[in-house]
Amino acid sequence: MKKNLLMLVCSALAVQSGIAADAPKGPVNTGRLAATSAKANPLLAASRLPYGFPEFDKIRNEHFAPAFEIGLKQHSAEIRQIAENKASPSFENTIVALERSGRLLTRVETIFSNLTATNTNPVLEQLSVELAPKLSAHQDQITLNGKLFERIAALYQQREQLGLDAESLRLLERYYTDFVRAGAKLNAEQKEKLKSLNSQLATLGTRFSQNVLKETNASALVVDTREELKGLSDSEIQTAAATAKSRGLDGKFVIPLMNTTGQPLLATLENRQTRQRLYEASVNRGSHGGSFDNRQVAIDLAKLRAERAQLLGYPNYAAYGLQSETAKTPEAVNNMLGQLAPAAVKNARAEAAELQKLIDAQQGGFQLAAWDWAYYTEQLRKARYAFDDSLLRPYFELNNVLENGVFFAATKLYGITFKERKDLPVYHPSVRVYEISDRDGKPMALFIADMYARDSKRGGAWMNSYAEQADLFGYKPIIANHLNIPQPPAGEATLLTMDEVRTAFHEFGHALHGLFSKVRYPRFSGTNVPRDFVEYPSQVNEMWATWPEVLTNYAKHYQSGQVIPQNLLDKVSAASRFNQGFATTEYIAASLLDQRWHQISADAIPSDALAFEQQALKQMGVDFAPVPPRYRTTYFSHIFGGGYSAGYYAYLWSEVLDADTVEWFKENGGLTRKNGDWFREKLLSRGGSIDPMESFRQFRGRDPKIQPLLERRGLQ
Repeated sequence: MKKNLLMLVCSALAVQSGIAADAPKGPVNTGRLAATSAKANPLLAASRLPYGFPEFDKIRNEHFAPAFEIGLKQHSAEIRQIAENKASPSFENTIVALERSGRLLTRVETIFSNLTATNTNPVLEQLSVELAPKLSAHQDQITLNGKLFERIAALYQQREQLGLDAESLRLLERYYTDFVRAGAKLNAEQKEKLKSLNSQLATLGTRFSQNVLKETNASALVVDTREELKGLSDSEIQTAAATAKSRGLDGKFVIPLMNTTGQPLLATLENRQTRQRLYEASVNRGSHGGSFDNRQVAIDLAKLRAERAQLLGYPNYAAYGLQSETAKTPEAVNNMLGQLAPAAVKNARAEAAELQKLIDAQQGGFQLAAWDWAYYTEQLRKARYAFDDSLLRPYFELNNVLENGVFFAATKLYGITFKERKDLPVYHPSVRVYEISDRDGKPMALFIADMYARDSKRGGAWMNSYAEQADLFGYKPIIANHLNIPQPPAGEATLLTMDEVRTAFHEFGHALHGLFSKVRYPRFSGTNVPRDFVEYPSQVNEMWATWPEVLTNYAKHYQSGQVIPQNLLDKVSAASRFNQGFATTEYIAASLLDQRWHQISADAIPSDALAFEQQALKQMGVDFAPVPPRYRTTYFSHIFGGGYSAGYYAYLWSEVLDADTVEWFKENGGLTRKNGDWFREKLLSRGGSIDPMESFRQFRGRDPKIQPLLERRGLQ
């Protein structure tokens, strides 16, 4: 995957986990890694496999350090050659040359950052820590290179006279803007300070992410008896027992934590004490002392980001970060969230009152708490709609969902087809690879499906690329989707929840954005768009999860093959707005918390992270105890360890576009090739090559309207 100069470093720092199923355990002497012979290093040459697919069977931990060392040196030499070119700056010898530079480093960084998210080990974790400041310094050497910026600035000043096509002109403008935002106009003293801030931020971001992963594993709930797990299925209990055994806890049961505040099993655990223990294990992550405590790390990150923004001429980090998004300003984000928050909390309080009535009717004798919400919500769902999620799961077998649901919808819409490739090496036995052929039958891409959770894999769900489409290089995409579905005991079917089904469709929406990219320059390929636009195509793709023609094709009982009954589908549809007060409030609370951390100035940084969080939620009117934020500060990896700092609002911002687009599909006949081809041509294929909102307007014929979102979430 080729990135622009700024993105190249960021992705290496945003994803911190490990690699290789055969990775050695225990401490590592990273000094000896650099001594590995370059001739024996598969990272130093392009893969000979189809599409340049990574040679996972040959790549070892010890290959990365020397490959990074060589890649950094080569890229530095290429940058010097561009910056010191005696010829007058031209678009080709400066901007296109920058796009072509760093191919070895890009390959190494791509494989490293993608694989370290999926199978961590101590060797790669240590290397991540060591690489963070080095990569940050390398980025600074490029973006703070005075001679290089002079060439870019000279071209920018005469851009209207260069005769560039629209995509090339946009590329020049983006490079100029990126360099300015990275500090190219600062004086020498300011640049040195910026370098120091960048190095510290890189190191702290790495530490935050690693702390979250380690704490999440260490805080898994240990249960002594089967009785405490009443309400779980036999398969779930067996999985908990197997997990305990794998950790040397024979006879006990272990429930691993997911990365969100809410934990899936809270919906079915009947034992209230067990629910409370599971919830508290989740919300206390990173905040109770010990080596994984993230309270001070979060404070330090917020302080350094505020100082960096101030140095670059912005009042706070949010003002800096949002300038390059479609939202543009903190005020725009505050306005949207501020409009939606009161209605969301009002709905959540109404839902809480209904749950309390149910508790009182059962002579519970206690006040609704956060760890009770999911459990009694399921009971209320059963009473009101005569169904619960457990009735759905037998119809959502993983392979059916993927091949007869996700892939089926893509074939109907876009004419693409899928064939599993078992001849390509994978980094974990559970990973599957598919070759995708385009509507003309010609092979166009590879798709990697990594569906199962494991201790060595970071939480959540995400899409990444091992190769991005770019006409400049003739690359074909290699796209991966990652979920964290609990793997059942051997021989048992993998049955998904409705949320997991939606997530599978969502992540494949990101994949389609990458697969259908049709741009010349890597800088604009696929999902290289503003953060608050990138979630839009993925959210649109969720609509097909419950589209009747798609649903009846994949929702078949894993034993009998019976299609999901219509009466059950009707109940699912009737319940679609159920619990939306909770869902919207927990998300808005996290989004507002993100903004609060990043809208403070450098001289107003708090000394107590949790007190700041509590005060912020109260001041913003979302401090409703039964509905905590989707992420609390100390495990909010999106904003402190990933790429969503001041940008977590993006999911809701994108959902405005999504809901409006769903209405367009419904108005125009739904699941048809004509509709799919239009969406592909006008939006999915464009990447960042034109202004994203202009893409939307060309697709929709007008600006987006918020009404469809309000109706969807019951917030009219």
